Amino acid sequence: MEPIKIMPCLDMKNGRVVKGVHFVDIKEAGDPVENAAFYQAEGADELAMLDIAATLENRKTRLEWVRKVAAVLSIPLTVGGGISSIEDIEMVLGAGAGKVSMNSAAVKNPDLVREAADKFGSDKITVAIDAKRNTAMASGFELVVSGGTLPIAKDAVAWAKTCQELGAGVILPTSMDGDGTKAGYDIPFTRAISSAVTLQVVASGGAGKLEDFYEAVIEGGANILLAASVFHFRMLKIRDVKDYLRGKGLTVA
Repeated sequence: MEPIKIMPCLDMKNGRVVKGVHFVDIKEAGDPVENAAFYQAEGADELAMLDIAATLENRKTRLEWVRKVAAVLSIPLTVGGGISSIEDIEMVLGAGAGKVSMNSAAVKNPDLVREAADKFGSDKITVAIDAKRNTAMASGFELVVSGGTLPIAKDAVAWAKTCQELGAGVILPTSMDGDGTKAGYDIPFTRAISSAVTLQVVASGGAGKLEDFYEAVIEGGANILLAASVFHFRMLKIRDVKDYLRGKGLTVA
């Protein structure tokens, strides 16, 4: 088993870090460059930066945000939001990102995942999967796109399998039911994805206490643990999370 990694996430809007609950009720959470430098010093293994309004505003990721954040990091930076073409990926990687994350664009054009993996390598390509519970789906989870605003009657777990076949290197599933609640990761959703693929899976959406991180690994099958609210509002420190996981017998990066 690979060492468990901790990945804070900077949700970006209007040049600032923000955080919502269930993808709405957005509150400001500080400066992205200051947060990025702080998290690296705290021991983060990777960092995610998601331009949460890009798709809804029908625009590309703000490259200036990527450049400024990447400039203070030596850990890998995954950037998502508004990435819909090979050219977009080239520009984001050129601005300093180590990986890109695609969501709505991958659903709209699955060939983009295959082309990107072929051109840049699977290790550079993350597919983010937002979902909410829907018993009409075989897995019980429905795929949602456009920043969590548009359910599309596709099974989220089946889509994860397709993404692996297309060449994605990492799957980043976020439960809209758990997002920002600090009530714990959506373990059934995380487990459904991790059981369906052999790729690295990022647990995302809902971390609130130390036990949640452990459950995401042991019960959810996640390799990478993403969190935002608990780190942005200084409820937990990255070092404390890592020490807790080590104390539970897990190998941590």
